[in-house]
Formats: sequence, C-alpha cells, structure tokens
Amino acid sequence: MANILVVEDERAISDLITMNLKLVGHTYSKAYRGPEVFEILEREKTDLILLDVMLPELDGFEVMQRIAHLQIPVILITAKNSLADRIKGFELGADDYIIKPFEILELLARINVVLRRGEKGTSSFICDNVEVRYLERQVLVDQTPVDLTVREFELLEVLIRNRNIALSREKLLELAWGYDFEGDTRTVDVHIRQLRKKLGWEERIKTIFKLGYRLEVQS
Repeated sequence: MANILVVEDERAISDLITMNLKLVGHTYSKAYRGPEVFEILEREKTDLILLDVMLPELDGFEVMQRIAHLQIPVILITAKNSLADRIKGFELGADDYIIKPFEILELLARINVVLRRGEKGTSSFICDNVEVRYLERQVLVDQTPVDLTVREFELLEVLIRNRNIALSREKLLELAWGYDFEGDTRTVDVHIRQLRKKLGWEERIKTIFKLGYRLEVQS
C-alpha cells in the first residue's frame, strides 16, 4: 500500500481522512501548514499527496509549484469549486480535484485510481503462495500455473488493484467488465467462488454482508 501525505489545516477533516486511510491499509503523514510539506518530503518517501488549497502561510497552489520537480501525484481537496480554480489546479499538475464536502468512499476510490496509474509499470503481485503476472496474464500457485478464464483474471486484477477496499457487486461488474456487460450481479458471486477455490483464497477474499467483496492483504 501507499504512504500518503495529508495536508489539511482543519484537524477534524485531517483525522477523518487519516483514520480511513489506515483502515484500508495505507500509512500516512500529516501537515497542517504549507511549509510543513517540504520538511516531511525531505525525510519521508511519499507516494501521494492529498493537498488542501486554502492553507495558512502558503496555499496549496504555491506548494504545488514548489514541489513540481518531485513528480509526486497530488489530489487537491478544497472548497474552492470555481472552474478557474480547477483549471489552475490541473495546469499545475494535479492528478485529481475533489470538492468539499465529499464522501470518504469517493475520496478512497479517487486515491486508488491515482495510485493505480503509478502501478502501471508493476509487472506482478505476490501474496502468500500466489503470484499474479499482469503482462503474461498468468497466475501461479506454489510456482504452478493455474488456469483462469478471461473473466476470472479480470476480476482478480480488479480485486488486487483495489485491495483492502470493500467493493459492491455492481462496482466489480463495472470495473472488471464494463457497463456493457450483459449479466446480473450473481455472475460476480460465481466468479468469486472460482477464484477462492483455484487460489486457496477462502480467507483472503472476504464477503461483505449486503454489499460485495474485499481482498484483504496486509500492508
């Protein structure tokens, strides 16, 4: 999982964000003022920055200008919702822009999208005795190839990319097979059963009551 720097001067919002980051397996650092960002980035490896625009001493736009050379993904979080502000944020290199107030699940989903972009170069995923090779679309269990259908592999990849996040059956259908997939949510249940059986992941792929599923992986 990722180490995320949360730059937010409203402590209640900062605490809410970091509590939920921890729940899904991320680590985090906190900054409440613009200048604190530079101190943290000097001493810690940071995979993503959640950056409020309206900060004391140095606003988020100024912070972005000063850290642009580091090429760290940034999601701007702000109450400033004018088109001009959004355009300025994206021109400065923001990867996403979310308006307050926001739903925490939406924020987690946007974080996951940005982090996945950074994983494009990652060629494999290993958990327990299972190795998933993305480029070859191959899965090994105890170094032995396991045959997955195209649909099973696509669903597995979505679970891995969204690990430790509870996803509804509808969301899994959308992410794995697209809006045009003709089938109902029971299709997800069937494929989940097959993945559990083939990978020995009965305890890894958790059923979330009245919602869907979550792949649990230690950070």
